[in-house]
Amino acid sequence: MAGEESKKLKLYSDWLSSCACRVRIGLNLKGLEYEYVPVNLLKGEQQTPEFLKLNPVGFVPVLVDGDVVLADSFAILMYLEEKFPQHSLLPKDLHGRGINYQAANIVCSSIQPYQNISILKFMKEKLGPDADFAWARDQIRRGFAALEKLLKDYSGKYATGDEVFLADLFLAPQIDGAIRIFKVDMDEFPLLARIFKAYLELPAFRDAMPGRQPDTPAEHRD
Repeated sequence: MAGEESKKLKLYSDWLSSCACRVRIGLNLKGLEYEYVPVNLLKGEQQTPEFLKLNPVGFVPVLVDGDVVLADSFAILMYLEEKFPQHSLLPKDLHGRGINYQAANIVCSSIQPYQNISILKFMKEKLGPDADFAWARDQIRRGFAALEKLLKDYSGKYATGDEVFLADLFLAPQIDGAIRIFKVDMDEFPLLARIFKAYLELPAFRDAMPGRQPDTPAEHRD
């Protein structure tokens, strides 16, 4: 039993982190058990010497698989995809893979970085108490508009068809955060609103959402 425990995947995560949520969904879809290690971002636990040994950048998620330590959600998901091929996160056709990479990267390079805690704090300090959320909301709306245009020719029940793939893992947490934190009106984005409802019908997605994590504060639990 001790040997089996030592082999279990370990995920360093914060309940509200959309980046960590992507990985939680991937782990769930692939049916992989893992140990959840909470890292309280608001308390700055990601900047402790112990955590910085795992990820010098000081971000979650971090995945530990035996001697392998990986940070960055995209890198982690690609690692999981290659090591655990069950429930592939990528379509077989090259074009489909490219669209999934493109949609995922719109989220992780053109939307999510603008809502990091450090960025929002800087905006509030420099531009006033309401500037942080207003600015982040504007970046989300710009990114969502781009995603609506990109996915209109590829979406089915989910982002790129009738199966769940990589793009969906990036979209679900971002849409959840847009609604939960930044109060974005999703009526502007009917395609994204529709597929988000479909995500919440899937246990792998539903159980990975911020409101259902071990470290979710009682007042935020779903």
